Amino acid sequence: DADPVAVDELLRADPVLAPLVGKAPGRRVPRTVDAAEFAVRAVLGQQVSTAAARTHAARLVRAHGDPVDDPEGGGLTHLFPAPEALAGLDPEKLALPRSRRTTLTTLVAALASGDLALDPGSDWRSARERLAALPGFGPWTVETIAMRALGDPDAFLPTDLGLRRAAAACDLPATPAALTARAAAWRPWRAYAVQYLWATDDHPINHMPTG
Repeated sequence: DADPVAVDELLRADPVLAPLVGKAPGRRVPRTVDAAEFAVRAVLGQQVSTAAARTHAARLVRAHGDPVDDPEGGGLTHLFPAPEALAGLDPEKLALPRSRRTTLTTLVAALASGDLALDPGSDWRSARERLAALPGFGPWTVETIAMRALGDPDAFLPTDLGLRRAAAACDLPATPAALTARAAAWRPWRAYAVQYLWATDDHPINHMPTG
């Protein structure tokens, strides 16, 4: 339900973003088909590399996900476990720092009980408040989930390392407070501005796989 014309029209008004929009107009915010899964992955990705986050997620899925057959040969072996399947896991068996184990187990308990709702129809403010009240949930994790799971088009991640690197390369303020102030002109489409800025970085995630 995004309006790329309205988004790009506003972002083009910024002289820094204008050439980025002109190069690849109509960028969208990649959403998720499973908000609970994304929230779990966001916790697994806290303060680690993308590769490490994938490793943690793969271990969790192999240990707790339902096995499936993939006769087409796509390599699918398991479904990502639902919060109910993770609610009873033994935190001592998680290869994570103790504080992150607490973050993960508290999250899945809130999701499994229904105390925390992250579906697209959820109230964004209420969901943010509930997430922020969980142990280990800082602004980066809350806003990442708001962007990708809740679908808030104005979600913003000023502490994200990739965004700060892109901002510095584009001669934008790189400190979180200054970048947030500069980004006020991008509202209510800051999540889309993030996509344009992220795409400037020479990170493997910005390149289509080959071979």
